[in-house]
Amino acid sequence: MLYQWYETQRALMAPFSEFASAASKLYNHPLSPFTHTPLAQRVSAGLDLAHRLAKDYEKPEFGIRTTEVAGVEVAVQEQVPINKPFCRLLRFKRFTDNQAVLDVMRQQPTVLVVAPLSGHHSTLLRDTVRCLLQDHKVFITDWTDARIVPAEVGPFHLNDYVAYVQEFIRYIGPEVHVISVCQPTVPVLAAVSLLASAGEFTPRSLTMMGGPIDARKSPTAVNNLAMNRSYEWFENNVIYRVPPNFPGAGRRVYPGFLQHSGFVAMNPDRHLSSHYDYFLDLVRGDGDSADSHRQFYDEYNAVLDMPAEYYLETIKVVFQDFALVNGTWDVNGSLVRPQDITASALLTVEGELDDISGAGQTRAAHELCTGVPKAHQKHFDAMGAGHYGIFSGRRWRENVYPAVREFIAKYDAAPLAAPPKPARKAPVKAATKGAAKAAAKTTRPARRAKA
Repeated sequence: MLYQWYETQRALMAPFSEFASAASKLYNHPLSPFTHTPLAQRVSAGLDLAHRLAKDYEKPEFGIRTTEVAGVEVAVQEQVPINKPFCRLLRFKRFTDNQAVLDVMRQQPTVLVVAPLSGHHSTLLRDTVRCLLQDHKVFITDWTDARIVPAEVGPFHLNDYVAYVQEFIRYIGPEVHVISVCQPTVPVLAAVSLLASAGEFTPRSLTMMGGPIDARKSPTAVNNLAMNRSYEWFENNVIYRVPPNFPGAGRRVYPGFLQHSGFVAMNPDRHLSSHYDYFLDLVRGDGDSADSHRQFYDEYNAVLDMPAEYYLETIKVVFQDFALVNGTWDVNGSLVRPQDITASALLTVEGELDDISGAGQTRAAHELCTGVPKAHQKHFDAMGAGHYGIFSGRRWRENVYPAVREFIAKYDAAPLAAPPKPARKAPVKAATKGAAKAAAKTTRPARRAKA
């Protein structure tokens, strides 16, 4: 009933939110007589803040229309080459009439960014995509809000996530470089491991950023919650059915509004201070700072519902059984063996101040991928960066991205070659078994003498 109660409250608050927005404009519009009344700016700022606290936040757009390649601005168009029930493979296709720039773009590496399915939409990686587009052909996983997926489509399991990633890698081809951010580091490593075990091609490089490969190392508050509560506790306390006013009515989900409450609860003082600063910026007329606040919270407050089975299995596999690092993770009958990866270079990235994935959790991938030569493994610590700072903001643009770009370029120019498979011994025919045994007997003494 909690989900239904929340939706009822949201519907009741919607008119008040719109009223607050309209009243705020009434007190700051230059042609309104109320603008010139005492305390008009404070009243307008308070009403605007009330509107933003009460409004419903929908999924924002990437909004990337252009990028710069080789000093020339080129157009960017979103395309959807694969559309699956729970995810779209989104491509940012670049266009230009400049032949020289077109030749440059054709030679640039191809990157698949695997975005998290952990509360926020993939647009949270907008800054990541914007930087990558300057030097790469970019694809990204755009996960679907579970509440809009009809229940008759069926469930979505962690194994399905792994299968989706494998399908996207196969579609793009052996030239792909994969970047996984936060939560997907685990299923991406599983997907590539299974490809390697099956003898299929693997990405030229794997970049894993701020993810819980081994959540036992430097556990954070997020890790402790997942590790100290039972599977049944999560199933009984955070899983609800989608209300009838959505296409996915009846589907069991971990609701986005509960996830958002958890995000805010991690740093309540910081969010309270941020909203108060926003109020003061409006009073002072500091439009740039106010716009920055709006852009951040338009993204931060837009959350999605996660399929219940996927969320619960992630809790169990990653944070309770530690199945990846213990070598016990079975995906559709096949064990996940990171040691089978040999032809993909490996880069891990961690933030010094990351309070979601602790120090060493992502770096643990190097201990698992023993088949990748040490010379082709690299770790990067983003000093001064928190969790979001490793893929968004100034530290991402100035510190992390140059390291990622250099790593990808290195292994795009000289991709690793998979070691040759050992030749199978020809079976000994029945008619020659006796001769083979006789030969073995005659050569055995000679071998001893030589030894």
